[in-house]
Amino acid sequence: MAVKQKYLRLAFFAAALVFHLGLLFFIAFTVETAGQGGEERANVMKLTDIEEAPPPPPPPNPEQRIVEALAETMIAVETNPDIVSTEAPVAVPERGPEIEYLPMHLVSKPPSINEREIRSKLVYPPIALRSNIEGLVHLELFVDRDGVVRRITVLREDPPGRGFGDAAIRALEGLKGVPAEANGTPVAARFRYLLRFTIR
Repeated sequence: MAVKQKYLRLAFFAAALVFHLGLLFFIAFTVETAGQGGEERANVMKLTDIEEAPPPPPPPNPEQRIVEALAETMIAVETNPDIVSTEAPVAVPERGPEIEYLPMHLVSKPPSINEREIRSKLVYPPIALRSNIEGLVHLELFVDRDGVVRRITVLREDPPGRGFGDAAIRALEGLKGVPAEANGTPVAARFRYLLRFTIR
């Protein structure tokens, strides 16, 4: 009886051992197969295999459509028709002599421009206003002997690329002030002007 129980225990132990070894082998085989299958799936997916959709065509330009419609309805003629103009001929102004703008060291009295008039025409650049940025523009103004600002050069714009230079040119272009003087005579002169942009 004791021998029979001993064999029974040994058989039960052997069965449990075989079961556990089989279970370990099954798990190891499943993990290895899953790992290989994952690598294969990763190798199958390549960026070069994906075809990118072409970009949509640009929206049709209304002017282009009008031109195309006119081109379709135009009739080809062999002779040029006589063109009758109802407008008066435009006279081309003759160019006068070039104005010589004196530098500031050759004038006895510098030109002056009304600050209020500049501020009334000055439009703060929207991009700078949205960003709450203030600016400074160094200009060279060319003022003729009548006191009119004829030409403007932006020497420096701080900070650059925020539209301060363009806004300064628009505000000063064509303004009339008091011309410079040399020995009591009005003269054309060029001088440097500083325009500050501040947010109130």
